[in-house]
Amino acid sequence: MVSKIIDNFKKKSLNQRFLLVIRMLFFLIYLTFGLAVIFWKQLPLNSTQPYKIALGLLMIVYAFFRFLRYLYIDENNE
Repeated sequence: MVSKIIDNFKKKSLNQRFLLVIRMLFFLIYLTFGLAVIFWKQLPLNSTQPYKIALGLLMIVYAFFRFLRYLYIDENNE
């Protein structure tokens, strides 16, 4: 499975590799932001803890949605 991923990465054009890196970067940004909203107590966000947890979970779900959408689009293009 890992060798298949590496082979697919090598077959991509430079533009597709760049977009892959950007997509992974934004996935990590959304994931980190969601975790920071949930666990960072001194976050300057004027809301109660349940709303912070809801916003954090929403950001994490959105990050995984973007990642799964990329995988789905990538599999259909091959």
